[in-house]
Formats: sequence, C-alpha cells, structure tokens
Amino acid sequence: MTAWLRTIFLCLALVFSTNAMAEQMNKDTLAGYIMPPFSLGEKLNDNGVWSLLNSGGAEAGYVFETEPLAPLPGFSGAAINVLVLLDLEGRFMDVRLIAHNEPIFVSGLGEAPFHKFFEQYRGLSISSSIVVGTPYGGGSEGSSLVYLDGVTKATASVRIAHESVMAATLAVAREKMQGIATTPPAYPNPDYGEDLTWADLVDQGIAKRKTVTNAEIDAAFAGTLWADDDPVAQDDPDGAYLDLWIVDVGPRSIARAALSPGTFAELQDFLTISTDDEPLLLIEAGRHGLVSDSFVRNTSPNWISAEQDGLPVALRDADLFVELADDVPQGIAMILRTDRRLGFDPARPWQLGVQAVREHGIFQPEAGSVTITVDHTTDERFFIRPGVVKPVPPWLEALRNRQNDVVVLCVFLVGLTALLWARMNWLAGLAGFTPVRLAILAFVLGFVGWWGQGQLSIVTVLGTIRTIYEGGSFAFLIYDPFSLILWAVTIIGFVLWGRGLFCGWLCPFGAMQEFMHHLGTRLRLPQIEPSDRWDLRLKRIKYVVLAGLIATVFIAPDHIDTAAEIEPFKTAITVFFVRDWYYVLYASFWLGLSMVLFKGFCRYLCPLGAFMALGGLLRGRDWIARRAECGSPCQLCKVRCKYGAIEKTGKIAYDECFQCLDCVTIHDDPKQCVPLIVAAKRNERQVAAE
Repeated sequence: MTAWLRTIFLCLALVFSTNAMAEQMNKDTLAGYIMPPFSLGEKLNDNGVWSLLNSGGAEAGYVFETEPLAPLPGFSGAAINVLVLLDLEGRFMDVRLIAHNEPIFVSGLGEAPFHKFFEQYRGLSISSSIVVGTPYGGGSEGSSLVYLDGVTKATASVRIAHESVMAATLAVAREKMQGIATTPPAYPNPDYGEDLTWADLVDQGIAKRKTVTNAEIDAAFAGTLWADDDPVAQDDPDGAYLDLWIVDVGPRSIARAALSPGTFAELQDFLTISTDDEPLLLIEAGRHGLVSDSFVRNTSPNWISAEQDGLPVALRDADLFVELADDVPQGIAMILRTDRRLGFDPARPWQLGVQAVREHGIFQPEAGSVTITVDHTTDERFFIRPGVVKPVPPWLEALRNRQNDVVVLCVFLVGLTALLWARMNWLAGLAGFTPVRLAILAFVLGFVGWWGQGQLSIVTVLGTIRTIYEGGSFAFLIYDPFSLILWAVTIIGFVLWGRGLFCGWLCPFGAMQEFMHHLGTRLRLPQIEPSDRWDLRLKRIKYVVLAGLIATVFIAPDHIDTAAEIEPFKTAITVFFVRDWYYVLYASFWLGLSMVLFKGFCRYLCPLGAFMALGGLLRGRDWIARRAECGSPCQLCKVRCKYGAIEKTGKIAYDECFQCLDCVTIHDDPKQCVPLIVAAKRNERQVAAE
C-alpha cells in the first residue's frame, strides 16, 4: 500500500478520539411509548430507569432503555436500543425496538421480523431462563428454559438483542426489585413421600396459625375514625376475631395430611393442568372470614394479599371445593394459587396479609383498614430446587444451533487449506484443474454463502473498529460461529498466502462473479481489458472506499449500514436478491459486468478486498515460485494473469493476487512455460548434435 494511504488511515485514527455516548430519550418522547391506562412516572436514576404508574397513580413497574444499561455492540458496532416495560412482579409488559443499525434488518430482511421478535417477551418473567433458539436435543419437555424463536438469517443479531434486554432487565431487578428471583424457584418434589398427620404439620411449623382477639383488633384501630365502629368487638373482647391456619399444600405429603381424600384427588388433577401454580390452603375459624360478600370465585381475594422479599405475590382463588381431613380444625377453607413463574419461591419465607376493614357512617360510609400479617415458610425437604438452571453461554448456544454446519465447514476448510499448502502445485497441474476449482467455488457459493450465510463483510471490520473506538465489547463476534471460523481461517491465510485464500477461494460473491465470467466467455462476449495504467488507477479506488467507510465510523456512525451497501453481498448472498429493485439492480450490474470485465468489483471497488490486501502485509513468504527469465524476457504469466497481479519484472504483487493458480500452472507446465520450452529445445539440439 502506498505511503499516502497509510497516512490517511493514521490521521483518521488520531483525529477522532472521543467516545460517543448513548443519548437517552427525554420524558416527553418516552411517554409516547406508554399505552393507557399506564403513564410515565418520575426518573429513578441516571441510567434512564423511570417508574411506571397505573391509572390510579400508583407505581406499577419500571420503564427503561437497554442501551444505557447494557450497551452491547451489534454487528455495525452500535448498540441495539430496546424499550422495556417491567411490572413489579418481574414480568415483561412490553418490549419494543427503539433503534439499531443491524445491517441485515436495515435494508435486507426489513425491520418487521425484528419488531416481531420482541413481541415474544410479553408475559414472560425474568425468573424464567429465556434463550434464543430451539431446544437442544429436539425437545423442551420438562425444561425450565423458555425458547424464543430467532429470525432466519439474523440469528446472531437477535441473540445480541436478547442479551441486551436480559442484561439491562436484570440490572434493574438487582437495583429496584431485590425480591425478584432471577433463577427458577423451588417446586414440590413429586417423588418425595412422608407419612404426616395434622399434628405433625403443627409441631413442625408446616401449618402456621395466627389468632387475633376482638380486643387486639380494637387496639389496632384505636385513635382512628373507626375506633368505635365494631360493637361486637367491644361486647366480646376475648372473642376470636381471626383464627387463621396457613398451609402450603403443594407437596403431596402435606396435602394428604390436611385435605380429605376427595379434595386431595381434585387438587392433584388441578395441579396436573396448572403445573406452575403453588396451592396455599387457608382455614379461618374466627368471625373475620376470608373474603367479602362481593368476592367472585376464581379471582383475587379482596381481603387477602401476600408478598415475598418486599414485593407483592399475585394470589387467585383456585376455585376448588375444599373438604378438610378429619383431624384438621374446621372453619371456612379455601385454596389460593400463585404462579411460581412470577418469582414466588415456596421454600423461602413469605408473608400473608389479612385486611381488617371497618366502615364509619351510614349513607356514605368511609372505609378504613389495618393489615394483619403472618410469616410463613415450608421446609426445604419437600421441594426440588433446580441447581441454578442457567442458559449456556451465548457462543455455545449459537454453536450448538449450527453444529452440523460448523462440522461440514471445518472439514472443508481443513481440507482446502491442507491442499493449498501441501499439494498446491499438484492441484494446479491437474488436467482438470478448472473444473475442480469451479466445483470448489460452487460449494463455497452454495454451502458457505447461500446456506451457511458465511459471506464475510466489511461491516464486521467497521463494527470492530467502532468497538475499539468506543471501548465496547467484542462479544458480538461470537454470536455467529460460522462466520467467525471463516474469519479465523482467513486471518491465518494472511500469513500463509496474503489475501488470496479468502478472495480466491472463500468469497461466495467472488465465486459468483467467476461463474459469470465463464458464462461470458462461453457466450463469446468481448472482454474489457484495461491498460496497465488504468488498471493501476482503478485498483486504488477500493482503498479510497475503505478509507471513506472508516471515516464514516467516526463522523456519522449511524450511517455505517447505509454506506456499507457499496457491497452487493447482502443482496446477492444473504437475501437471495429479495430486496428493493435498486439493490437488485446494483448487484446485478456487477455480476453482469463480470461477464466482460473479470471480477471487476473484487479488483476495483471491494472495500473488504482492500482490507484483505492490507492484511496481506502479514504474509510471511513468497509462495509462488519464479524463474530468472520471468519478466525478462518471458511475459506469459503477466499476460495471462486476469487480476493484473504480476508486474513487468515478473514479481508477484501479492496484495492483488487472488490465488487462482493460473501462473503456477504455467510455471510447472513444460508445454506452456516459455523458459521450460526453450530449455527443452536446447537440450534436443544438444542431443542431436552429439
């Protein structure tokens, strides 16, 4: 590369040296994303976390953007910004895409699939282990993992988006919602059995009792407007206002000790259907009761509440008719249920709240209440606590989802690299070398490109530069193991051959252009062959394009994806030409031009090719053999080189060499190589003279 180009890159790296910060949405803009009956409350911290208010003005959850909390870079180098609405129980109310620069969605697949991906979060709890992909091994039965469907051809991008959502959400949960469990809770062990009686439940604290006398409830209302509004309590101060038993009947051994055989069987049938519900038995023998006259079955009880770790636990009537075991204290009994997926852990302490309500006045009475609390927990031995079921690392999940493709790719790459390293001259000397090469390129186009979506792109290079510039994470590279392996082999190829391994053998769009060239020659189309001067001038364009794209990273990073459309790879390889007409026309132009100008895009405009040429500076050897006669007087290899990669002196310009092996074929062929032909005739004359 010329000195002036090196200077351009150095200046670009030095001029732009400030990190760009993510700009958070202001309150008015953010409020526009909140749908009634909810509204945006006050800002809670400097990381863009806001309170979410319900129609009554009470806090209902949290609103936040993911970029300030988890700025994981995507493939453009920019973070994917998502708006999350999370309720107080740790459940996603809404997840909505705000901004991104992922090239595959900007102008490839369109943004609709990306928006649809985020709709899958609604209703899910952060207590679940949520992953992107399909169950490993072919099924999800019994698994605590929740699988989100990815987007075909964009799995890496949606994995990055998912990691951003979960990282930001868990950060909010740790700071604002300490009670929300971030791992699956314990659940009753179906295989555990123990013979228990009601007396055992009481002695071991499994059945918890709470009693409140009329005098105690009067004392709770003392000094309030409602102090004298319960004449029954005043007439019978020692009477039982509340006599409440609490039992978690999720474990079968406990349920069998507390319930009649018929109710036990009905409960088991219920739990067979509602596998995530934890049933809680309440028995009340005082005059308070459990529900008001307005209570509707199968709804949340209006006098009963619960919380765990300071956060509310949603309770709902199980709508079961309850008969108790013979030795159980009799009273009003009901079974409430709560969903363990919302974070309730039955093996950890929780608190039941019973609301005592009084009314003052006759025509428009004013209601007042106090809450009676009861602490409860059930012994761990009745439950299974899944050993923290964590999703496997993103790179491993991505690798598993593409394991078959990766195996085939690795076998191919090992074979191709070994062939070019150890048997290159043998390969070039085959009588059927051209068909063999075209077969390899057909595999690259079909499997690596169209099937495997392994077309390397300048977008990855620009994303890496942006990550370095902004001090971000390179984790985005591991979300696409197929392409990462190609990059690794390509970089190794820099040392062994320069740019030739990728540009000549592994680029699907390059392979497509080569096929178009062979089609053009079959059709006997006239070929365009620029002069040496123009060939040199045109080759400099790709370096200018590369410099411009790198400048865009620093000057206008939000337009990287648009600028990178100078590559037709996405149109021709990623989306199979299913795009807007102007993209298709642009890609078709270069393919059509290849019929008369050999791989014109690769040679003159490709910014990735320019980067590969720079990477070729790492080349450790001159791997194409030359003779003293090469260049002077013999110019055959130079004339035959379609890439213009051989100078008049016979020297190989490795930064422009695509490793087509045509010159190797000529060099080793005694019927083509002029020095060998001359030497052979000289030997013939000497033999004849003797």
